[in-house]
This record gives sequence, C-alpha cells and structure tokens, in this order.
Amino acid sequence: MPQRPRPTTGAEALAMLKAGNQRYVASLTDPDPSMQKRPELISNQDPVAIILGCSDARVPVEIVFDQGLGDLFVIRVAGNVVAPSQIGSVEFAAEKFGTQLVVVLGHSHCGAVTACVEALINPEQYYSPNLQSIVDRIRPSVYNLHELATATGQDVDADELINRSIRANARMSVSQLKHGSRILEDLVSSGQLLIVGAEYDLDTGIVRFLDC
Repeated sequence: MPQRPRPTTGAEALAMLKAGNQRYVASLTDPDPSMQKRPELISNQDPVAIILGCSDARVPVEIVFDQGLGDLFVIRVAGNVVAPSQIGSVEFAAEKFGTQLVVVLGHSHCGAVTACVEALINPEQYYSPNLQSIVDRIRPSVYNLHELATATGQDVDADELINRSIRANARMSVSQLKHGSRILEDLVSSGQLLIVGAEYDLDTGIVRFLDC
C-alpha cells in the first residue's frame, strides 16, 4: 500500500476514506479469490472465528490473522472488555452462524489497561465518566496484581504491571464470556464452542495464545 500524506483535519480524513472506498470498489473485479468471494457474502456469512479485540488502530484483526472478507466476525472495544453488548454480539454469531471459536485478543502497549494501572498507582488520576467505565471493567483483573506488587512495600514497576495486566485482562474477559451467558456456557459445555485468550505483540507481530 503506497504511503500517503496523513490527513491534518477531519475533512481531509473523510476525503481519504472516500477515495479509499472508491479504490476498494474498483478492486472488486480483481481476480483475487478474496474479492471474487464478496457476492456470496451479500446474503450469507460463515465466519470461522469470533474475535473480541481492542479498538486500537494498531491491531487490525483481519490483517493480523491474514484473513479475508467474511472470514472473521470482529467485535472491537477499548481494552477488549466484556459488557452486555459484547456478550450479545458473541451469542449472535455463535448461534446464527455456528461459529465454534471465540478469541479474546489483547495486545501489548494497550492504552486502556495502561489507564487502569495508572489509576491504581495514582488514585488522583481523572478520566471522563465514559472512559472510567472502561477502566472499571478492567480494574478487577489488575487490582490483585497491583496489591501483590505493593505487598512488600517496594516501588511498583509500572511497565511490568501493565504487561502482566494485559494478559490478566484477556483471561478475565474469557472467563466472563464463559460464565456470563447461559447460551455461551451451554455451547462451551457441549463442546460446540471454544473460547480462548490471546495477546498480540506490537513489536513482533506474533499472537501468543494464552492458557485460559
């Protein structure tokens, strides 16, 4: 993909997206199999996996897993947190399409987890009520790690705490999906659904699947 000047205004960003869509539409006659598959997806989809990932722009899920149109059912939210809307989205895909794999995808240098760690280290830290609601959903997975790190009275290594918290947060989201929905719990119990956690490393591009 050619390097293009970065937009400096919202209007320029909108123009860039419009131009990009025009290039995409022009590519639909490309002999690439992924483009030829598109007409089939108008009336039906059959994703091989459901991905609950972070909204971070550096983690484009289809690119990370080298998948094409219709291959993944992607749900993205800051901090890959689990709330009723995320659970409902997973339920929908699992029931409607029979998709048998859910991956909760965290990633290194996650801003939402970092915000939660900073709030624990510095209780005076202020976030808007809406951002605070995301931090509050991450907090339980980070709190015990923070308490353990401060139990000896030593200074907290914030970077190490963030790294460990990213994995703990992904594991917590896996647990919430497994046990926060009767539909998903029954599918998991019957062997029709597998839910796992993973961490994407921004530095290497490697996705490490966690032992959840």
